[in-house]
Amino acid sequence: MASTYSFDVVSDFDWQELVNTLDQVRRDVATRYDLKDSGTEVDLEETSFTITTASDLTLQAVEDVLRQKATKRNLSLKIFDFQTPETVGGNKIKQVVKLRKGLSQELAKKLSKTIRDELKKVTVAIQGDALRITGKSKDDLQAVIQLLKEQDVEVPLQFENYR
Repeated sequence: MASTYSFDVVSDFDWQELVNTLDQVRRDVATRYDLKDSGTEVDLEETSFTITTASDLTLQAVEDVLRQKATKRNLSLKIFDFQTPETVGGNKIKQVVKLRKGLSQELAKKLSKTIRDELKKVTVAIQGDALRITGKSKDDLQAVIQLLKEQDVEVPLQFENYR
């Protein structure tokens, strides 16, 4: 009986780490001398969060703080999809930052094609917003992981359920 091995390729992040990161950003903004009086607010929603602040300069400073805090908490910066800032009433600037989670259909198809073209001994199945890779050898699966790590993908990839 020949055994097969498999793993899943997903794009996900730790929600609690994101909440903690945004809490740290709010705390930093409240205490930093150059941001203290900017009236900056960070509001978290289901699939995005919004930064509302006084000017482009303070928006850049808040983004820098966000990147620092996220990196320290091991959150990939690829989960943040910064939208174009827009002016809102009261001379304020608002920027929506969408959160990337899951593999889009186009990306899943692209990765699947790349894997099939490079490595013939594995099979790839798209399962919702994840990829299931199966093969007869663990070495083949390791080669797939290596191949995917070398790809420049706009979302962070994790490899789960390796068995």
